[in-house]
Amino acid sequence: MLGFLLARQAGLDDPLRLRRAESTQRVLGLELNKDRDVERIHGSGVNTLDIEPIEARYMLSGGSDGVIVLYDLENSSRQPYYTCKAVCSVGRNHPDVHKYSVETVQWYPHDTGMFTSSSFDKTLKVWDTNTLQTADVFNFEETVYSHHMSPVATKHCLVAVGTRGPKVQLCDLKSGSCSHILQVIFAGHRQEIMAVSWSPRCEYVLATASADSRVKLWDVRRASGCLITLDQHNGKKSQAVESANTAHNGKVNGLCFTSDGLHLLTVGTDNRMRLWNSSNGENTLELYSGSRDCNILAWVPSLSEPVPDDDDETTTKSQLNPAFEDAWSSSDEEG
Repeated sequence: MLGFLLARQAGLDDPLRLRRAESTQRVLGLELNKDRDVERIHGSGVNTLDIEPIEARYMLSGGSDGVIVLYDLENSSRQPYYTCKAVCSVGRNHPDVHKYSVETVQWYPHDTGMFTSSSFDKTLKVWDTNTLQTADVFNFEETVYSHHMSPVATKHCLVAVGTRGPKVQLCDLKSGSCSHILQVIFAGHRQEIMAVSWSPRCEYVLATASADSRVKLWDVRRASGCLITLDQHNGKKSQAVESANTAHNGKVNGLCFTSDGLHLLTVGTDNRMRLWNSSNGENTLELYSGSRDCNILAWVPSLSEPVPDDDDETTTKSQLNPAFEDAWSSSDEEG
């Protein structure tokens, strides 16, 4: 680090090199907090967590036992070592408790008075935080794997829901009905929807991940719906080719947008994590190819631009992705 500082002081280095080096050092130094713990309420595995975006004080957790717990993360004791207490919970004796595993919980993006939960019991429930009672319940014909509310929407109150069927359902919180189903015969998914995520940049753009190895971007205002199907090989886009595009060589079971909405991160059962340009669908870089006991995975900006293939003369510097992976494994085998 001293070398970076001296080079920067002498004007020999780009300032971004110092910032990226420091970011890398901090990420690789991450470890579990030794001062803070969370009260144990769940009797089995925890599937989902969400911290409300208003104060970043309250956290929801959903477990495979169907229980939902609300925690207060604030250190009211002012002691250096403390345990975050559970404020309340929807336990097994609650009349509205989910019958089966809770797969997703999410706070209402604009205040803490409401949150949502979805479960293997084929329901999406809207909760009043103050009374801990359900304000609305959406019932589905298929098992629910995931749901998401847009963090930036001002013109709609749609909740995207991914189910065991090959379709994404949009539930309107204003009208209390499933207002629209994203299902296009030639461009839709062929298997269950494992994950859904609204773009934080455009309130009408939705990303979906499926067990059919595909990731799709949708504009919910359009009749045809599907904007693009991500292709891990960055092949030439045509309707014929796009129908065969795959994002991973296996089920895609997770995805999320970066905070600026410019990129999309996906993870699959092929032990790959990929970063995509959300505007053109380009696969920017394969971030991680896992070994059997990877301990640390960090994504940080690259220190230098990657070199394009010799046969790709159309690639410009602006198209290159300034990112790389830094992974460490305790295994002696190379990943």
